[in-house]
Amino acid sequence: MKDPTREAAFLLLDAVLAHSQSLDAALDALPPLAPRDRAAAHRLAAAVLRHTGTLDAVLEGFLQREPPDAVRRILYLGAAAALFLQAPPHAAVGTAVDLAKTKNLAPFAGLVNAVLRKVAAGGPALLEQLDMPRMDTPAWAWASWGPLARDIATAHQTEAPLDLSAKPGFAPEGGIKLPTGSFRFPAGTSVTEIPGFAEGHIWVQDAAAALAAQILAPQPGERVLDLCAAPGGKTAQLAAAGAAVTALDRDPSRIATLKANLDRLNLPANIVQADATTWQTDEKFDAILLDAPCSATGTCRRHPDLLHIRKPRDIIALIKLQDQLLAAAAEKLAHGGRLIYAVCSLQPEEAEPRIQNAVKTLGLRHDRLSLKSLPEAVTPEGNIRTHPGMWPALGGLDGFFIARLRKG
Repeated sequence: MKDPTREAAFLLLDAVLAHSQSLDAALDALPPLAPRDRAAAHRLAAAVLRHTGTLDAVLEGFLQREPPDAVRRILYLGAAAALFLQAPPHAAVGTAVDLAKTKNLAPFAGLVNAVLRKVAAGGPALLEQLDMPRMDTPAWAWASWGPLARDIATAHQTEAPLDLSAKPGFAPEGGIKLPTGSFRFPAGTSVTEIPGFAEGHIWVQDAAAALAAQILAPQPGERVLDLCAAPGGKTAQLAAAGAAVTALDRDPSRIATLKANLDRLNLPANIVQADATTWQTDEKFDAILLDAPCSATGTCRRHPDLLHIRKPRDIIALIKLQDQLLAAAAEKLAHGGRLIYAVCSLQPEEAEPRIQNAVKTLGLRHDRLSLKSLPEAVTPEGNIRTHPGMWPALGGLDGFFIARLRKG
């Protein structure tokens, strides 16, 4: 008997682990599915991706030889359901056995049944002696995060909360107002059910992501350029502050999302579809916000697929693009104007070295930052560095690096 949730979760895992596809893209490619089944499949697949190292360690104790990849993924799904999602043992085991049969893996159904029965019987006790944060983090990422690695990896063990930004003067009911001004709701909250969403008063945006526009501090009437603007959270902040915003992105589908979000919020912006590295304009901007393409490792709590599909070699191409975007932004900045560089990355190569290079090659000055709402995020160099291990009692933050530069 086919279980639509397990079938969909299997497809999601195959897309990420076998084809290095993002979980979001894999979700979009799923066959039509009831919203409840789709959400459950996403949650199950995300639990596997968040805990793959731990699941390997648990399963290793019950496997005499390496099973085919497809069988291992079925075992992942059953074990994750039993150990992390509190599924009843009979359901975790039975749906996995059925999945093996529907995937033409009937010869392995007995193995799946035997292994998962042992996992379900062992329960959470199987996890007690395991160093889960270390096991669930690739060695390259752990090494690159230095002294913060354990705090970051520990935060990645759980789902991220839902953070919202709001138009000035509006406070959504039921959320906790964070010191930085964002509003926080528990993980799994449906944003569309929060009062104020339908009316266009709020939008989804991690509290750390909201800092970049706050630090830019746009003034009413200022000409502000938002580079790499989609999906539009920072554009909305700039427009809500009264700035005259030009929002640029090169991807047509992301431009469509940007337009839809601004339409829902009833906020104005001049939207341009172009490559920021080659786009030409005679206009000079008072302020520019560059939220540059990056490794996005700072968002792994929200996107546990990232550490599976991201590779260290990817950083080389990304830092080259970041330098090109900084050069393009500097050219469009008015004399005396300010430029914010932000990346949702935890990787050191995408942070301070990019600012040092910009100061050296682009004639920009580096501004030291302070942040009263989050003083622990200010680095010795005067930049902002947030990471998932911050504010553990409040639910953490995405990892961001933010710096401010000036022209002239």
